[in-house]
This record gives sequence, C-alpha cells and structure tokens, in this order.
Amino acid sequence: KPRTDTFVFLRAISKMPKAGHRRKKTRTHVVDGEAAQSALASSEVLKVPKSLIVRRGKVESEVSELVDDLRNVMLPYTALNFKEDPKNRKHTLSRYAKELAMPMGVSHILAISQNTEHLNLRLARVPEGPTMTFRITQFSLVKHVRSIQRRPYTSVGIHQHSPIVVTNNFGDSTAPPHVKLMRITFQNMFPAINVATVKLAHCRRVVLFNFMEEKGVVEMRHYVIKATPVGVDRKVRRIIQTKIPNLKNLDDISDYITGTTTSGNVAPTASTSGHVSDSEPEDETSHVVLAEKYSGRGNSKQQKSALKLVELGPRLSIKLLKVERGLGGGDVMYHALIKKTPEEVRELKDRKEKEHLMKKQRQEKQERNVERKRKAKEEKLERKRKRKAEREQSAMDALRGGEISGSNGDFDTESSSNESDTDSVEKADERPKDQNHNE
Repeated sequence: KPRTDTFVFLRAISKMPKAGHRRKKTRTHVVDGEAAQSALASSEVLKVPKSLIVRRGKVESEVSELVDDLRNVMLPYTALNFKEDPKNRKHTLSRYAKELAMPMGVSHILAISQNTEHLNLRLARVPEGPTMTFRITQFSLVKHVRSIQRRPYTSVGIHQHSPIVVTNNFGDSTAPPHVKLMRITFQNMFPAINVATVKLAHCRRVVLFNFMEEKGVVEMRHYVIKATPVGVDRKVRRIIQTKIPNLKNLDDISDYITGTTTSGNVAPTASTSGHVSDSEPEDETSHVVLAEKYSGRGNSKQQKSALKLVELGPRLSIKLLKVERGLGGGDVMYHALIKKTPEEVRELKDRKEKEHLMKKQRQEKQERNVERKRKAKEEKLERKRKRKAEREQSAMDALRGGEISGSNGDFDTESSSNESDTDSVEKADERPKDQNHNE
C-alpha cells in the first residue's frame, strides 16, 4: 500500500529532535534573498514611530487613568505596562530620552504633570526635539464616554493595529509656523499608511485632531469604525448579524420575513433582545462598497455597507503654550502668553548659548578631573603591585639563599666526619705494629 502524505508528515515529525518536551525543527535549506528581506523588514520597523507616555511628579488618580487611556490610543507601538519609579518622576525629558527612550527606540515622549492650578502635557521629539508644552483645559476618560452611550462598542482586537490620523482645520501652507508644527507632530506620532499595501481589516480606529482657531485649542477624539450592511431587508439583516429574534409566536420563519402567515393574515410581531435600532443611516454618502472583507457580520467583499464612527474615548482639549528647541532646555521659539521684541529674543538666545557653552565647559572640566583621578588611582595601584612583587621577590631570594647555606654546612660536617674516621683507622693500624715491636 503506498504511503500517504499524512504518513510521510508524521514520519518526518517523529524524526525531529526534541528541545525539552517540545519538538525542535531544524532547517537545512537556505532561502534566496532571505537576508535582504530581513534587513528590509528591520529597516521598516525602525522607521515606525514609538511613544512613551509617563507622568511626572505626584498626580491625582484621574490623571493616572488618563495616562492609561492615552496609552491605549497609541497602541500597539507604545509601552502599555510601563511603570514609573517614584524616584524617577522628577527626571527631565533629556534624562528620560538618554536612559529609557533611546535604548528602546522611542521617537516621542509624552509627559503629563500636575500642579495646584493646571494640568500640563509636554510632547517631545527624541532625540533632538523640539518640545511642545500644552495645557490640558478639559478631558474625559474612557469610562465617562461609555457611561453616556446607550450601546457602548466592545470588540477584541481593535488595538492590534495603529489608528488612522485625521487633522482638521490646521490650515494650509499659509498657516502660522506653530500650527504647522502641531499638525506635523500629531501626524508623525503614528505610523504612516501605505494606501497601496494596507489591508482594509486593519483600519479599525480613527484619531481626530481638530484645531479651533478662534480659541487656539486642539480637540482630540478617538473613534472606532463600524460597518453595517445596507441594501438588505432589516429582518434578514438581524439574522445575518446574529440578532436572532424570538419566533415563538410564529409558525414558520417565512412568516417573520414576509410579515404575513400562509393564510394571508398579518403575522404576530417577533420581539428582539437588546432593542437595537433597525433603521439604516439616511446619509447616502456613508454607503460604500467594501473592496475586502471587513470586521462584522455580513461585511463581505463587494458588499455595500454603511460606515459609522463610534466614540471610544478619551476626550482631550489642549492648548499650546510654548515651543522650545531641543528637549526642554533650548531657547523658546514660540510662547502664547509672553511676547518679546526682536532685541529681547536675540538677548535671550545669546544668554542660552552662553549658558550652553558654560555647561559644556563644566562638563569637559569634570570629565578631565574624572580622567585625572582615574589615572592617579591606576598609578597608585600599579605602585602597590610593584612593591608587592618586589617584596615577594626578595622573600624568595632570601629563602633560596638560606637553602644554599644550609646545604653547604651539611657538606662540611660530612667531610669532617669522614676525615676523623680515616684518622682513627690509621691509628688502629699503627697500634699493633708498635705492640709487635715491643714484644
């Protein structure tokens, strides 16, 4: 009987080596162009902007919840479970960038701080800046938005992909520089979308930044895109969307669809759970033909559906206060409350440059002092090692000298004993001769 593909597959699995309790696959072939593809993929990943949202200093519990909600908005390219160390809550943005942001590849830092009067948000571009300081005038948490909704939207997987960024009323090329900077910064906080390669199922969320020019306030809203099939009878649409009606008063499902019984009488009304509105959106501009399958029942390819935005939260109203060069330590390029003359701006710039130069000189001096102390310490240790080596060498020399002198003393003792023995033998030999002569 010939072996089937299943048998061959199981035979191959049985021959695989094991790593612990799991089978380990070993690949012996090389895919053409695999290194180039991996390098291209890594370069694309490095281009994706990543954010770090932190709170600085002591804040209220509502502000901590706001930080968590903003992290959900920035998903998936953000540190969702980042825990601030109480010792590090006073760190400057440059310290955060040096110790945390740059090692993790973070491109934007959002720091929220609170004092007795105001709530501020600082948005910095890592590592060169600029830094934008906003005042949070109003905010609403996700739980507040859901509490006022009749049917809050709940779905899993909506945060697996980045949202679509929409900037409204920020003007064109004639807009003020600080307005252009806000628009560019808000767009660059999220990954860019390639229209040619993006999948329709990945476009699930929308982040809206609306600029109110008369007030100078930027409003942020967070929505989810919901698609509903249109052009289908509302009763059929209920069944497609798994909103099964209660058919206990009907004899057949056709009575529910047609609204009449087989005898021609009006069919009893079927009740539905949830009291969901069956009316289709009256705005025809929201009706689109789906190019691909989309999330939701009945939203198949080439299906005509109505798009609707459902707010997720949080809501945020911010006002730009100032723009600084660098990570919060450079000169002020824009300030909404303080206006300066060109002479004052030039004087402030000169003072900042002088402070930066003095700081650099202090750092260089400190580095030279550290290097000098390090060299002195190494020289001291080297002298200690030399003295120790000399002591050990002298001790070994003394020990070797004592052994040589001891061996010479033993040799002299043996030679003297041998000479005394020889003399005694000669005397013994001479004594009998004398005795014989006397006799």
